[in-house]
Amino acid sequence: MFREGTYAAWFKTQAGQGTGVAHLEAGSITGGDSILTYSGFYQVAGDRLTAVVRTRRHTTGHPTIFGIDEMTLRLAGKCSEALIACTGRADEAPGMLFEATLMLSQPDDRKPPREPSPGDYHPERLPTPPSR
Repeated sequence: MFREGTYAAWFKTQAGQGTGVAHLEAGSITGGDSILTYSGFYQVAGDRLTAVVRTRRHTTGHPTIFGIDEMTLRLAGKCSEALIACTGRADEAPGMLFEATLMLSQPDDRKPPREPSPGDYHPERLPTPPSR
């Protein structure tokens, strides 16, 4: 069962691998990594997902895993409640297979540790050092 939300993305081609973040909501994809932005759309039918994602460089840096900055990726894959595994190709590099795994980011429901207050300090409770 597919869930909308923000996903941590791991992706690779035979030329390299990378990570990023993608937000999937209401058929729209947005996201990015250290050098590229992603935008596009997706459709879900049962446990199958198809997507078209466009990339654009937003800052100088290392080469992309395709060696191309602006491209259109066409993806298909399988989704579960918290994971999407897909493969695809870029229109601009049809001979290079693209694989991606997206993991749904879950909120951390743990309570943060309580900050000590001045009333928590009781020097009279400290042990007395031995006398010399």
